Amino acid sequence: MHEHEVTVRFCETDLLGHVNNNNFFVYMEDSRIHFFDALGLVMEDWNFILASIKCDFLKQVYFKQTLIIKSLVTKIGNSSFHLEQQMVEQDSGEIVAKGSSVIVHFDFEKQKSAPLSEDMKRKLESYQFAAN
Repeated sequence: MHEHEVTVRFCETDLLGHVNNNNFFVYMEDSRIHFFDALGLVMEDWNFILASIKCDFLKQVYFKQTLIIKSLVTKIGNSSFHLEQQMVEQDSGEIVAKGSSVIVHFDFEKQKSAPLSEDMKRKLESYQFAAN
């Protein structure tokens, strides 16, 4: 499981004092980029697109709280993979949000999906967890 730490900034909160829901998608994106970097999936050009994304908000999060975003691969296809992300409050260990996304390896020149290489699949498998 890949982990990335995020501390909530004041500008990410709304008039109710908690993190605005849009920011959870930013946290997920930030963590995905670190995940891709840790796996060495993006070398020279960015060749992945986000095909689908969803987030369930379980608890409110506030300014200065630290979240650990835990990312794991649940499915690897021919040209895409599914990524699950849990956002956990560092101090309490409580899951505050759960996200999932489908990421496609994409050929921008041909404007269509491209097969994942065997090397990419092997790297993704190192973070794979079978979903129930």
